[in-house]
Amino acid sequence: MPRTVVAGGAGFIGSHLCERLLAEGHQVVCADNFVTGTPENVAHLRSGQFELVRHDVTQHIEISGSVDNVLDMASPASPVDFLNMPIQTLKVGSLGTHNLLGLARAKGARFLLASTSEVYGDPEVHPQTESYPGKVNPIGLRSVYDEAKRFAEAITMAYHRFHRVETRIARIFNTYGPRMRLNDGRVVPNFVGQALRGVPLTVYGDGRQTRSFCFVDDVVEGLWRLLRSDVDTPVNLGAPFEFTVEEFARLIIRLVGSGSEMIYKPLPTEDDPRSRRPDITKAETLLGWSPQVPIEEGLRRTIEWFRSRLSPEEREH
Repeated sequence: MPRTVVAGGAGFIGSHLCERLLAEGHQVVCADNFVTGTPENVAHLRSGQFELVRHDVTQHIEISGSVDNVLDMASPASPVDFLNMPIQTLKVGSLGTHNLLGLARAKGARFLLASTSEVYGDPEVHPQTESYPGKVNPIGLRSVYDEAKRFAEAITMAYHRFHRVETRIARIFNTYGPRMRLNDGRVVPNFVGQALRGVPLTVYGDGRQTRSFCFVDDVVEGLWRLLRSDVDTPVNLGAPFEFTVEEFARLIIRLVGSGSEMIYKPLPTEDDPRSRRPDITKAETLLGWSPQVPIEEGLRRTIEWFRSRLSPEEREH
């Protein structure tokens, strides 16, 4: 039975990944400091094959016994979080990734890094391919997340080349689904929460910037395939179609059945990307992966999850 450590395993994507690993017959050690994750996300996984450990990966980590895989899912991932915790975000991408790579090296384990489309910054190439080096402002407000992940990729490849650690890198694009936090500041929880409450949806900028949205089950499938593959260079995981933010807001309003209108506010940071869509040719070719959950189906499942989290007094729909 493979034994897998998932750092950040009580977070949004991490908890779904823990669920999948258990279903595939893995023993799972979930390590999380619960800054953005929560024990509630993995409470249903408690069993003899699942261990939950409270740990901050920026501190040295020791895991007794054998370990076959180390999955680094640990980091604040929404603008609200990394703007409120800039130093912690930089530390988890640097010290945290270093510590987890050290664990993988010591155990002879395979290492998978959950990187991000943010390594492309505000891209000048569209759609973004893995060969595009990105356009990131190293001193901008968003750089604490962007550069932390770029460093994480760099040290992962250094461990791969110098220490011969088996490594995998996933560049994850916008992901949505159950277990997102309503107040995490990302587009989906913002819009869904506002539509359910019957208040105006806040569109930042002119609403013409684009994003692509991939359901969490599809992303987890991509991570599972990447982990088991022999692909040791970065792979984009995301939906290869895009919406303007304004179009997406209208879709949420329709699916919720809300009477909400839209209000427009300035972009929270000057480096907010104008467009974001992955080229997934590499994932399709090498992993046989592409998203399978239609956007409306995924959103309906997500809306129902958020609806269940709001009290009757909070929601109008």
